Amino acid sequence: MQPKISSQYNVRVPMRDGVTLSADIFRPAETKQGARVPVILVRTPYNKNQVPYVEAARYFAERGYAYVTMDVRGRGDSDGEFVPYVNDGRDGYDAIEWCAAQGWSTGNVGTLGGSYLGRVQWLAALHQPPSLKTMIVMVTPSDPFVEFPTGTGGLQHLCWLYLVNGRLRQPMDQIDWNPIYQHLPLNTMDERAGFDAPKWREELQHPTRDAYWERICYQNKFEQINLPVMHISGWYDDEQIGTPLNFIGMTTRGATEFARKNQKLLMGPWGHAINTTQKIGEVDFGARALIDLRAYELRWFDAWLKNQDDGITREPAARIFVMGKNEWRDENEFPLARTQYTKFYFHSSGNANSRYGDGALSQEMPRNEKPDAYTYDPSRPTPYITNATSSQIGGPDDYSAIQQRGDVLVYVTASLEHDTEVIGPVRVILYASSSAVDTDFTALLFDLHPNGFAQRLCDGVVRARYRDGMETASLIEPHKIYKYEIDVWNTCHVFFAGHRIGVQIASAAFPKYDRNLNTGKDLATGTRMEIAAQMIYHDAEHPSALVLPII
Repeated sequence: MQPKISSQYNVRVPMRDGVTLSADIFRPAETKQGARVPVILVRTPYNKNQVPYVEAARYFAERGYAYVTMDVRGRGDSDGEFVPYVNDGRDGYDAIEWCAAQGWSTGNVGTLGGSYLGRVQWLAALHQPPSLKTMIVMVTPSDPFVEFPTGTGGLQHLCWLYLVNGRLRQPMDQIDWNPIYQHLPLNTMDERAGFDAPKWREELQHPTRDAYWERICYQNKFEQINLPVMHISGWYDDEQIGTPLNFIGMTTRGATEFARKNQKLLMGPWGHAINTTQKIGEVDFGARALIDLRAYELRWFDAWLKNQDDGITREPAARIFVMGKNEWRDENEFPLARTQYTKFYFHSSGNANSRYGDGALSQEMPRNEKPDAYTYDPSRPTPYITNATSSQIGGPDDYSAIQQRGDVLVYVTASLEHDTEVIGPVRVILYASSSAVDTDFTALLFDLHPNGFAQRLCDGVVRARYRDGMETASLIEPHKIYKYEIDVWNTCHVFFAGHRIGVQIASAAFPKYDRNLNTGKDLATGTRMEIAAQMIYHDAEHPSALVLPII
């Protein structure tokens, strides 16, 4: 019996500068007799011979595609030096056009992949390779400082740099990371971890969005991309913010009407490892949480690479999983056109500290109310519940224990009389002062269940020196009241009757975000800490509020 698939390993693919990259190619056997098929290209820093890549390659090759998995420059079997993202735009263009020029190719190329493998697709698309017809981008990282608007890449970024240290995947779990996150200064944390990461130290020298970062930015350039794109992520993906932003960016700013009208969004109840489990932590999202994602991808590629009318291009633009109800829903856009952005104002008599305080949320404007005060000590930062490594940062975790701390303010609604559906971007408007010249304010949206389970939904941070954006840093005047806006990312959740909507305010979420030492000094080299006295205001002149997208 003749094999259905022809496979080639370590095929050398030349780049424009003479460096050759290594690819494994799986294609239908009939291509050896002259048949031509479309190509799906996957470019990875995680070594192309991993089992999931091979399984995907065989799936698509059996369905009439050539599937090319390539090690990016400097990783695996590819030559050159690995510099994250910097060469991936040009190399992606060259790889796409090489695929299109092969004798077994129809000339139509699509790209596929998640996380690093998603971002490199955007960087290649900016070079406008003529043979690229579509992309499926999953759990895609955003531009610098979108996920971490702190002037650093986040402490757990060092885990990833260890993972890709050298040419092969390194075992992140062999290092005890939690004591390392306590290390100061930040610019020697790699030494504390036991390895050399020049990229870590180099990035810390660029705490604002400057020319160094612009070379790997794509979210400010959607006007240059004229492609149908499928965007996939999960509500608990720790890089979730990028996928809705990219969908919105392409539907509103894509290069042509064709591009703007041919975007697809798929958001599940998943973490960064999408569509692998129906349960995250203590929360089970039900049997419908998992789908035949590969078949969904196949329909998209069939439409755009084979010109087959399978109906997917006429389906609603967004397919989203509504948590709580645990059901899939089709929508024509995201955010939803029928959204009512509703302010839930902070209230208290000055004692909102901890879950045992008197912090409240309501749609009634505050009048004359005492501010809430707490002390932020960087040597004892408010914890963030997460795995130690960067493989998954946070989830639907129970924050009831953390909300016993005095350096956490908790504001909750009364028990809801009716189910309340919240779908879309969440933000907090915060009026605050500090005794420090720089500090952080964090906000976390949670669902307070009747049994006391405080389920995290999404969260965000503002670093005071970057309150006006990441282009410049500006310290604050101690004890002066400033208005801050905190991007709390997105959620898609039903708060059931009897539950309460809650928001947690603090000045740390450690180790997700590096500690603000409150001194205003250099982030990379600072070691001295100061304790900050924080005040949160909620009165007629300073109406702090949680802004929810109510459906």
